[in-house]
Amino acid sequence: MKDNRKYWESSNENISIETRRILNEYFLSLKLANKAEATITKYRRILEKFLCECLVPLESLTSEDVLKWLTEFAEDKKERTVDLYLSCLSSFFQFCLSEDYMENMVIKKRWRPKISQTLPKYLTEEEYARVRLAAESLSVRDRAIILFLFSSGCRRGEVCNLSIADITLKKRTAKVIGKGKKVRYIHFSIMCAIVLKEYLQTRDCEETAPLFMNRFGKPLGPGGILKIINDLGKKAGLNQSLHPHVCRHTFATNMLARGADLAFIADEMGHADLNTTRIYARIPTEDMIIAYQNKMG
Repeated sequence: MKDNRKYWESSNENISIETRRILNEYFLSLKLANKAEATITKYRRILEKFLCECLVPLESLTSEDVLKWLTEFAEDKKERTVDLYLSCLSSFFQFCLSEDYMENMVIKKRWRPKISQTLPKYLTEEEYARVRLAAESLSVRDRAIILFLFSSGCRRGEVCNLSIADITLKKRTAKVIGKGKKVRYIHFSIMCAIVLKEYLQTRDCEETAPLFMNRFGKPLGPGGILKIINDLGKKAGLNQSLHPHVCRHTFATNMLARGADLAFIADEMGHADLNTTRIYARIPTEDMIIAYQNKMG
């Protein structure tokens, strides 16, 4: 049976009617700000958990109440999980403050755990070569997906949402709808264009149809793409698991190694903040030099 519940609304009956009304106002504000469905769903789950376990009314809530709940919650949790919950709670309380549902901010900045920024996981030149070799034995659709991910830097969800009409093979560009429903135009490689053309010749459908379909004639979903990429990593004998974001990180490191500037890479990847892209510049210089020499001579 299909769940008709709106993802931006909480229907949790363990939360008081008045608090739930405020909560749903907050979720609606996120939706109107074009926050991704996955983000709103995640925030709903976090806030429902907090409001079901911390039973102090919003108007009476104090920093001590929040800290007590947070301390118990964080006991066996990773720092990144605690940081996510704090970000979500802080966002909700800031909304309540601006709408006069609360009088004071009950989250303290000093509570945020210090998280060391890890480098993105990407494929080395040798690993990338093994993946490309393993991909040659796959179906034309799967090869097209793999080449598109590695040469465009697109997110998995963005690829799922592409239609045939979004692709311009001659110019090797695609119209992509990214986070916050922002439209951008990305590029893909010559080899990707060749394989995409070959794949589309096996299809008999309208330009409005999804670019990638499953064997049942339905749009290929995120889970389908994840399985294709995971299976390819195993086939290539990689020591790490291969997932779509590794393709995205590999695209960025390869572009940087070829001499592309960070602003261009940020535009291609749909990063709203250039600081998000700057992390790729922290990859060890030796790796970048070797990658550059392997590509450019």
